[in-house]
Amino acid sequence: MATTKPFTRSPCAVANSLDIVGDKWSLLVVRDLLYGKRTYKELADSPERIPTNILADRLRRLEDAGIIGSTPYQQRPVRYAYTLTPRGEDLRGVLQAFVHWGIRHIPGTVVLGETQAPEGRARKPAARGARPQRGRTSSPKVHR
Repeated sequence: MATTKPFTRSPCAVANSLDIVGDKWSLLVVRDLLYGKRTYKELADSPERIPTNILADRLRRLEDAGIIGSTPYQQRPVRYAYTLTPRGEDLRGVLQAFVHWGIRHIPGTVVLGETQAPEGRARKPAARGARPQRGRTSSPKVHR
């Protein structure tokens, strides 16, 4: 007979989801994996500049929660490539909702890699590592 783990605070779906991904950094790691980043260095180079000790902790937590998986791609020193599991991929809609809400209610926010030209034409994505320009985007999407 399977037993379920008791809930930390309550059986509320929002509270339990926040217990897993509700900190300041976890959804940004998921966002970057959705954008195609795979290595620790790529994740550490995000515009938010997540401290390396926190990044290591979040990667461990997300893997323990079944949201990401890791595969070694180098042996000495051991380095890992990170990917989203199906459970992690299911967070795409959550991030799209955050993007939509942010663009609608927080002036000047953008979707990373997308900006809008003054004439309304979308500009090319910014160079890798470049800080996004302030402005509205053409669509509230989280791209892969």
